[in-house]
Amino acid sequence: MANLKEVRSRISSVTSTQQITKAMKMVAAAKLKRATNAIVQLRPYANKLRDILAQVSASVEGNDSPYTQDRLPRRVLIIVLTSNRGLAGAFNANAIKTANNLIFDKYAEQHAKGNVSVIAIGKRGHDFFQKRGFNVIGNYNELYSDLNFLNVSQVTDYAMSEFRAGNIDRVEVVYNEFRNAAVQILTTEQLLPLVPQDKPETAVTAETDYIIEPSKERIIEELIPKAIKTQLYKAVLDSNASEHGARMTAMDKATENAGELLKQLKLSYNQARQAAITTELTEIVSGAAALSNG
Repeated sequence: MANLKEVRSRISSVTSTQQITKAMKMVAAAKLKRATNAIVQLRPYANKLRDILAQVSASVEGNDSPYTQDRLPRRVLIIVLTSNRGLAGAFNANAIKTANNLIFDKYAEQHAKGNVSVIAIGKRGHDFFQKRGFNVIGNYNELYSDLNFLNVSQVTDYAMSEFRAGNIDRVEVVYNEFRNAAVQILTTEQLLPLVPQDKPETAVTAETDYIIEPSKERIIEELIPKAIKTQLYKAVLDSNASEHGARMTAMDKATENAGELLKQLKLSYNQARQAAITTELTEIVSGAAALSNG
């Protein structure tokens, strides 16, 4: 009977866990819908802004914007996008691992000299790098509670001001690019200096004759900071949608696993119960036979 009690307790525990994972899946699905709408609406704007900037910049000679100066990367800033919460499968671990490999492979020399700084947007990444002695700058874990362009621009403003002052020579962003609820692609992008996007040689693009007012130089001066801020904002929206997608997938799988475990536990419970009943019947029959023979 002690075995039966133990199995009943496990069945009750797994059932409660299954209800929690099912509820978390539904919450993640609702948040994923809003996050997906946000990134889907921003992507066409970000891509068009980048195309306009590339075409206008190509027609201007001697572009000397401080954000396009390609210097030897002696001091590097890595922006890592993770989440504040766990239970999202390998979402956080993959982003942290990619950033870690980037630091120790590509910027190993700079890291050995202490010239690699980290901005971790998300509590998971922030705790990881801070506990391991990295130079973590600022705490931007609350961005996800009020996610908008102005709040994310605080990070971009800091990176641009440090780059413009010469305190940072390279800024890279590590994040999960959202494709769908089940697929998130780890991406590393160079935020600063701003470099033109390479297009396939087979692609045929039509040159657009833009009407420029007041001047091309003034437009480029305004577009470059806007494009940099939009690039990071898009990365944060991608990471936010990827987090909810990964959590929904993980909770769906956990719910399925709990269902499979419940089947096994119920089978074990029924077998143990049947064995206990058989033992009791055997004892009764044996007792009755002993009395009749006595």
